[in-house]
Amino acid sequence: MTDGDRGLSIPHPVMAAIRAHLEAGYPNEACGALVGQVRADRHLVLAFRPMRNTVVDRPHDRYALDPLEQLQVQRAADDQGLEIIGFVHSHPDHPARPSQFDTEHGWPFYSYVVAKVERGTMVEARAFRLNEAQARFDEEPLAISD
Repeated sequence: MTDGDRGLSIPHPVMAAIRAHLEAGYPNEACGALVGQVRADRHLVLAFRPMRNTVVDRPHDRYALDPLEQLQVQRAADDQGLEIIGFVHSHPDHPARPSQFDTEHGWPFYSYVVAKVERGTMVEARAFRLNEAQARFDEEPLAISD
């Protein structure tokens, strides 16, 4: 498999919805699910589902998804013949790269978009997948499509 076969593709309107949700969550981490299809090792996003950050003691630098809400998103995706293919979260005023906490709590297979939201404005978004064998995230190509 070549690098061209791997990656994450997000349509502009979906990226706009992601941006709006992450910026609205500032100064805390905001999060959500990427719903779509997998073709070979390429993740094609068709929709974004905003989700609630359930962390209350340090929401400015941690996020957690509500398992019940995640199940509801998965069931709705299933009803459309789709699946959760990844997750998005913001890093308020910090780099758009997974933290050690993210690495310890990530799952293989999924694409993870980490976005830097600086003073309330999303300035960068990057995509990663967990390399479970090496206990780290590897960056993957992120394409914003029409």
